[in-house]
Amino acid sequence: MRLINRTPSRSGWLALAILPFALLLALYLTSSTQRLEINPNDKLLPSFGQMSAAVERLAFTPDKRSGDYLFWQDTASSLKRLGSGLAIAAVAGLCLGVAAGTLPLFGAPLSPLLTVLSMVPPLAILPILFIVFGLGELSKVMLIVIGITPILARDLEQRAREIPRELLIKAQTLGANTWTLILRLVLPQLLPRLLISLRLVLGSAWLFLIAAEAIASTDGLGYRIFLVRRYMAMDVILPYVAWITLLAWAMDLSLRRLTQLLFPWYEGAKA
Repeated sequence: MRLINRTPSRSGWLALAILPFALLLALYLTSSTQRLEINPNDKLLPSFGQMSAAVERLAFTPDKRSGDYLFWQDTASSLKRLGSGLAIAAVAGLCLGVAAGTLPLFGAPLSPLLTVLSMVPPLAILPILFIVFGLGELSKVMLIVIGITPILARDLEQRAREIPRELLIKAQTLGANTWTLILRLVLPQLLPRLLISLRLVLGSAWLFLIAAEAIASTDGLGYRIFLVRRYMAMDVILPYVAWITLLAWAMDLSLRRLTQLLFPWYEGAKA
C-alpha cells in the first residue's frame, strides 16, 4: 500500500498526536536534570518542582503589596484586552470585507487600501499608537485591531467575491435590494468564514498583545514575562508561556466548536 493511502486508526492517530509532545517533554526533562546535577542553581532549565513552586506563589499566594493573586490578575487583564481587540476587529473586518467584496463602488478604493495596510508591520507603528492613544488600555487594544483587521477584511472580501454571481442575479430578479442581498445572502456566507479567520489570526493577536504589554503596562501576561526576564526567572517565564499557549488553544477550539454548532453546513467547519 502506498504511503499516501495509509491512514492511522483512531488510537494510532492519538498516539501519533501525543508523540511529538512526549519527545519534547522527555528532551526537556533530560536536559534539565543534567544541568541541575552540574549546577543546582542553574536558572535556564528549571525543574518541574521549581516551576510548580513559582506558579503556587503567583497563583495561590496573595501579593504582599497589593493583596492580589498576580497570575489570575495578569490573565484577566490580558484576556480583557485581547477580547476587546478581537471583537472590534471582527466587526470592522466584516463591514470592510462586505463593502469591498460586494459593492464595486466601495471595493475600488478599499481593496488596494486594505492590501497596503495589511503589509504594514503593526509593531513598527507601536510608538505612534502610544503617542496618539497614550499608554493606557486603548493603545494596546488598537494595536490588536490595526494588526488583524486588514487581514480579516481581505479574507472576507475574497470570500464575498467567490459567491456565485448567479445567486445575486436570482435574488435581484425576485425583488431583493442591496440591503436585502447583504443581509440575507452575503452575511450568511461570510459569518462562518469570519470565525475561521479569527482562528487563523489568534496567534498574531496574542503576539501584538504581548508586545504592547511588555513595553507599556502594569499588569498582564506579557508584562509579567518581561518583568522577570531581568532576573532570568525561567521558572516563571516557562509556565506563563505554557499558560498563554493553553489559552490560545482553548480559544481556537472554542471558535471551531462554535463554527460547527452555528454553521454545520459550512465546509470550513469540518477543517
